Amino acid sequence: MPLIVTPRQFTQRAELYHQLGQLTAAGIPIVRALEQIKRNPPAPSFHEPLQRLLDELARGATLAGSLQALDWLPAFDLALITAGEQSGRLDTCFRMLADYYNDRARVIKQVIAQLIYPVGLIHFAAFIFLIVLPFAASQFNASLTLLFAKAALILSPFYGAVALMIYASQSKHGENWRAIMESLLRPVPILGTARHYLALSRLAAALEALISAGVNIFEAWDLAATASGSPALRRAVTAWKPRVVAGQMPSEAVRLCPLFPGTFANLYASGEVSGKLDDSLRQISRIYNEDGTRKLNAFATWMPRLVYMLVALLIAYKVIQFWAGLYGPHSDLSNVLKGF
Repeated sequence: MPLIVTPRQFTQRAELYHQLGQLTAAGIPIVRALEQIKRNPPAPSFHEPLQRLLDELARGATLAGSLQALDWLPAFDLALITAGEQSGRLDTCFRMLADYYNDRARVIKQVIAQLIYPVGLIHFAAFIFLIVLPFAASQFNASLTLLFAKAALILSPFYGAVALMIYASQSKHGENWRAIMESLLRPVPILGTARHYLALSRLAAALEALISAGVNIFEAWDLAATASGSPALRRAVTAWKPRVVAGQMPSEAVRLCPLFPGTFANLYASGEVSGKLDDSLRQISRIYNEDGTRKLNAFATWMPRLVYMLVALLIAYKVIQFWAGLYGPHSDLSNVLKGF
């Protein structure tokens, strides 16, 4: 997995799943579908792992087993593909993954597009107020290259913080690291709730596919919690598993866990009692995917505006401070005028 995952890479992954979904839905076997895609993959970097995958399949391994051996895909992808292979619904799982990665690419593109202007404004303000004005009097003849170098040096902590945030949120880290990031982001307004809702949606989608594939409920919950990408959800499921094995209904364990909202618990209990758990899980996945995506879109829309407002206020403060220093009651100009 690359160090930084870009929207383009998400789009390429979505295109891979879209093609696989179309080919398998048309009745083409998975090996022939992979060979077809390998001839013209969505990205050149896919050629090598696709060839390795075909080699594994040629040795008699299953699709899920081959992908697990390659360590190429995230846990969520592996869980859905495993369930799709076992249930004979690979085309449905591929379409679900294509939609998921298209949504992720769209949201990231939206954030980047709306951040361009505030980031440019930050650099302009930093150059004017931190470089040009302080050094105008003493270094008026300083070269433009020197001024830009000083601006870059002053902004280097900002660049470092942004690089660290991107690395922390997109790299493939261990669970301890992901748990720390989850606990830090959970209190963030809108964003924390959006991430949690999307994790619940992934859990419900994986659980529905696994149960439909005939996986027993205990193993299905373990796999689905891992596929959710949330260490907190995985730890919660691991903690209640002994009680469920001892006879407690999963719906009761869900109801008692604060990580699962009331809507999730109620719909799951209804599905468990009625024997239509797969339908309830599909509805749960849809509800939390829509709510999470809507909140993520709201965050992507308002966060750049908040940055812009903060930068505008900082610029206004610096302008007032500059003119107050030049014409204020204690400025040098004021003292000179008092002398007359």
